[in-house]
Amino acid sequence: MARNIGSTNAISPGTSLATYGASKAAVRNPVRSWALSAQERKFRVNVLTPGPTETPGLVGAVGPDHQLASQVPLRGIGRPDEIAAVATFLASDASSFVNGADWFVDGGLAQV
Repeated sequence: MARNIGSTNAISPGTSLATYGASKAAVRNPVRSWALSAQERKFRVNVLTPGPTETPGLVGAVGPDHQLASQVPLRGIGRPDEIAAVATFLASDASSFVNGADWFVDGGLAQV
């Protein structure tokens, strides 16, 4: 199975993240094409698209009291283990009929 990491910045990059957002948007298109070859080539391919996640990189860039949490409908910033749980599911046999999907793990940020 192929794994690809997207970003909610692919959908709404903001003014300072245009290039980053474009690079993450470019992840989605090949996944759609590759998904069509899945049966013939015996693989699955999906995109994991996390929203803001409490990592040293994010905290270092925006500080510990950032306002991103107030923008996330569910409850705030995601934890790395929440992203890892979805990655584990996609890598497991439990997702054997999942192909060509974009899994947003973002607390609803890019959905509403």
